[in-house]
Amino acid sequence: MNLITQENIQVGEIANGLPLTIPVYRLKGNGTGPNVYIQANMHGAEVQGNAVIYQLLEKLKRETLASNITLVPYANPIGCNQKSGEFTLGRFDPITGTNWNRMYQNHSALVDGFVAEYQDADIATIKSAFQSRLINATTEILEGPSYALNTGKRIALNLQKLAHQADIVLDLHTGPISAKHLYCPEYAKDSARYFDIEHVLLIPNEFDGAMDEANFCPWWQLSQAYKKAGRDIPVLVEAFTVELGSQEKIDLTEAANDANSILSYLTYKEALQDSHYQPQAITRYACYLDDYLAYYAPMGGMVEYTATLGSHVKAGDTIAKILRMERYLSEQPLNEITLEQDGIAILHFASASVNQGTELYKFFTNYFEL
Repeated sequence: MNLITQENIQVGEIANGLPLTIPVYRLKGNGTGPNVYIQANMHGAEVQGNAVIYQLLEKLKRETLASNITLVPYANPIGCNQKSGEFTLGRFDPITGTNWNRMYQNHSALVDGFVAEYQDADIATIKSAFQSRLINATTEILEGPSYALNTGKRIALNLQKLAHQADIVLDLHTGPISAKHLYCPEYAKDSARYFDIEHVLLIPNEFDGAMDEANFCPWWQLSQAYKKAGRDIPVLVEAFTVELGSQEKIDLTEAANDANSILSYLTYKEALQDSHYQPQAITRYACYLDDYLAYYAPMGGMVEYTATLGSHVKAGDTIAKILRMERYLSEQPLNEITLEQDGIAILHFASASVNQGTELYKFFTNYFEL
């Protein structure tokens, strides 16, 4: 039975001076595999990741570990406590309005100077030295002037410092009402086949502020910089955002399946030894980010969402019905909304009450089998 240790890390202070802390669980492997970092619940309503981390801990304590594994539930102690009546908010910092998952640091400026300094170094030296540089750069910001960091940035940097110590980073999220899907950088699409997730969104290898990008982008850029200098080195870190379904609920049975999916990927990456976890024989569909269609409500009203999540919708199919009772006597009160092209329904808005212009659905379009 593997030993699980817990450390509570302070990521800030609240108005009465008391500390904001997050629990960090660690399992120690034999050191032959890649270091792994998994976090959940950066957005307040996206709670299923906590159930998945629970199931991972239950399973990992009985596995033979090649890797050191760090797991962080409740990554955002403010977000998960942002309540309005019976609903959890916690997607945006209530003070600044910024998405909690868009406050990580872009370390791309470190790349060019590093390549010049380590042009002829071996891969192991490059990996160790660049990882240290990322950790140190993050630490320097955290230890700089306190007045320079807002609450969200301080939380993000503390999480990023933990994640930069890993070779594999998984950020667990959910959609509003959503099918499972995986945000996968284009360079790592082969790895997506080892998760039991049918829908894979291929995103550019570029930084846009999120946790996965904060971790894989510097390493992608490092690989590209070496290529420009005449040397090929692989991208030495993989990071993904794993969308586990819908917000505001946990399902422990499904969380066990999600844990198995993650362990299948970790087996492929040789983080586990003598593991029986293997990817399921399912068809996986991929879509590039530019083809990920946001469908906005063409009118306000009350919506019945009729396109089943994960279903393949044909051009002309009805995806929703919008009821406008204020027009019952003057015109047609029930309006059928159709999609003009083929797509896969991935997520829809959480409420039946929508304004004109609300993001009603998101669809994979121009999708293909992975």
